[in-house]
Amino acid sequence: MDNKTRRDQGLAYISDQSILEEQLKTKRAIRQYNESMPFDIKQGMKCLKEAGIQHKGNMYFEPPFHCEYGTHIQLGENFYANAYCTMLDVGKITIGDDVMFGPHVSLYTAGHPIHPQSRKSGYEYGIPITIGDRVWIGGNCVVMPGVSIGSDSVIGAGSIVTKDIPAGVVAAGNPCRVLREITEEDRKYYYKDRIFDDEIWETVKNTK
Repeated sequence: MDNKTRRDQGLAYISDQSILEEQLKTKRAIRQYNESMPFDIKQGMKCLKEAGIQHKGNMYFEPPFHCEYGTHIQLGENFYANAYCTMLDVGKITIGDDVMFGPHVSLYTAGHPIHPQSRKSGYEYGIPITIGDRVWIGGNCVVMPGVSIGSDSVIGAGSIVTKDIPAGVVAAGNPCRVLREITEEDRKYYYKDRIFDDEIWETVKNTK
């Protein structure tokens, strides 16, 4: 079994020349994206297409952005990532619709063995990450290999997400843990105890 097949099946693999060539092709395209955006959006979107990122439409990475392969990233509609987003997409990264990332959010599907001798062998791995619809991940968060985050959840800034997070909750911390459920009562607040004013409340409450 070649290393590409091993990698894509979630098995331990070695980054041989064929894999490095894939990465270099993507890194050229992403470097051009970072140099083009936000001043030449047409060129920037062309670069993401060359990198092989799959999406339903309307995606934006505030530069700089980094990924390993691109072809292992699948985005829903209306995706936004603030500056310094990193996606180590050795394993597949699947993200739903209307997802937002704060600055310095990192998704790590990649990893290395814990034991020093095993690690010295050069073998590594990639385990998929899945993020549902309408998720907001705050700045400086790290999502670790194999994690799933349910739809409508919010991950507080600075969190290290090591285990699955269910849908519809606020979670935060290192390691990240569920703090509470999100309820209908939350709809009228835009920050902590600050309530939307009457001028925009009609728009907010009718947003689906």
